[in-house]
Amino acid sequence: MAEKLSREYARQLDGEDSLKKFRDEFYIQPGTIYFDGNSLGLLSKRAEDSLLSMLDSWKEFGIDGWLKGENPWFYFSEKLGEKSASLIGADPKEVIVTGSTTANLHQILSTFYKPNGKRTKILADELNFPTDIYAIKSQLRVHGLDPEEHLIQVKSRNGQTLDEDDIIKAMSDEVAIIILAGVLYRSGQILDMERLTKAAHERGILIAFDLCHSIGSVPHSLSEWNVDFAFWCTYKHLNGGPGSVAGMYVNKKHFGTSPGLAGWFSSDKNKQFDMEHELTAAPDAGSMQMGTPHLLSAAPLLGSLSMFEEAGIERIRNKSLKMTEYMMTLIDAELEEFNFTVANPRDDKKRGGHIFLEHQEAARICKALKENNIIPDFRTPNGIRLAPVALYNTFEEVWQVVQILKKIMKNEEYKKFENQRDVVA
Repeated sequence: MAEKLSREYARQLDGEDSLKKFRDEFYIQPGTIYFDGNSLGLLSKRAEDSLLSMLDSWKEFGIDGWLKGENPWFYFSEKLGEKSASLIGADPKEVIVTGSTTANLHQILSTFYKPNGKRTKILADELNFPTDIYAIKSQLRVHGLDPEEHLIQVKSRNGQTLDEDDIIKAMSDEVAIIILAGVLYRSGQILDMERLTKAAHERGILIAFDLCHSIGSVPHSLSEWNVDFAFWCTYKHLNGGPGSVAGMYVNKKHFGTSPGLAGWFSSDKNKQFDMEHELTAAPDAGSMQMGTPHLLSAAPLLGSLSMFEEAGIERIRNKSLKMTEYMMTLIDAELEEFNFTVANPRDDKKRGGHIFLEHQEAARICKALKENNIIPDFRTPNGIRLAPVALYNTFEEVWQVVQILKKIMKNEEYKKFENQRDVVA
């Protein structure tokens, strides 16, 4: 055990790392350890190149860039969808890169939430990210339904995780559709998406998953599991940049359903420029698009996704698990006296790509970490998220972060700060 607590052991793990070459592809600030990739991933040189290439195509071709150049704009969203498909275990036609997390959830609900008879309720949970709940409530109001009555939120038994048995128990014959996270944004718990999908379908309920904290971090098999829909952002583990264009998955069994929120880019590509006032929708997930693609916000994904293709999501997942397991081992050994609680699941099958520590002084501790050039993530009221990312973080950095945390607590460095979050946490 003592050997695992040494810096030399961490360096040994780095020496054995098959993904270590990718670190050199990212812009990492000297002297800084970036452990906030589950909020915003770092810029890579490939993402930068693909953005500059998109600008060059505009410079060179002008309006002809829609059909000319290496990556014609007219088909760019579909191309990114194809490149994302392997990360979620989907047919390329089932994936489209478009919109934002919230816009895509609105599209899914507008298209597929059809309250009828006593099936009027939407099932979610009390630990979900606020934007999903805001969208669900607003969609209920559009249908003239009271969210207090028609939104069911499954309770957590411990305030951090969900029990799948509780979720399944809430799948009544009044539920029309279910919206859940693949990985919970606070605790990092992975929900059993296959089991929940099977249970939902046995009860005649549609189900969708928010993959913001799982895509690029854990493998999925959405088509094999027969998941109905999924949606996600691309600026966290996928390193697409702030405000990068999001993604959506629609199971092929739902192809042909008219989009609830239709727009010009919902069109079949071969019919789009016929300029007819009756929509001929794309025959695949592309029909879920609305307006013109945000090309400059989508371009960095092309470079970033190429790294995921090379690294492979299984290798990324294996390293991520080793890093978080190693971090928990160090926390247990080095921080025992300082009243931290490891609130993320310890079981590999249940743990996503980050560590979630609870401490009553969490906000102050995060500020002290930043003063020590460690970039963490605070979550109110008492949570510290630490995400060692497989493509650019090292085991030695994991070791360093725990040592710096120990120094901060031992010297009470956090006490110079107020124990409250900044405007942006």
